[in-house]
Amino acid sequence: MTAAMIDRKHIGLSLEPLTVTVEKGRLRFFAKATGQDDPVYTDEAAARAAGYPSLPAPPTFLFSLGFEKPDPFELLHVMDVDLARVLHGEQSFVYHKPVCAGDVVTLKSTVTDIYDKKDGALEFIVQKTDVTNEAGALVAELQQVVVVRN
Repeated sequence: MTAAMIDRKHIGLSLEPLTVTVEKGRLRFFAKATGQDDPVYTDEAAARAAGYPSLPAPPTFLFSLGFEKPDPFELLHVMDVDLARVLHGEQSFVYHKPVCAGDVVTLKSTVTDIYDKKDGALEFIVQKTDVTNEAGALVAELQQVVVVRN
C-alpha cells in the first residue's frame, strides 16, 4: 500500500516564526561538534581580532536553530507526513551578514515547492527559511529539501 501524496495546498505554508538569541555556549559546542578548528569560533579574543563583535556562528549553525521549536517537526506533522518515511535531501545557505553571539535572530520558514519523482515513489518538500536580525535585516537564506519515501 502506498502512502497518500502530500497535498500541494501546502505550497506557500508558513508556520509561526521562531525568535532565538544566539548564545556563546551553543556556538562553541556547535563549532566543536562540526570540527571547526578556527579559533574565531571558540575564542572571544580571536573573534574580536578578526573584526567580529563576538563569536561568529559557524557555517550551517543557523539550520540547527530550527530545532529550538517545541515541535521541530511541526511542518511535517501539519502536512501529515510520517517521520519514518523522511530522508534528508539537501540544504543550502546564502549568507548576507555575519551572525554573532548575542544577536537575536528570527527564522521564518515557508514551503516553496512540493514535487514528486519516480511516479510518486519519492516526494520532495522544499522549504526556504529567511533569517533576520533584531534590526529586521536579512542575514541569511536557508533552503532545505526533505525527501519522503512512499
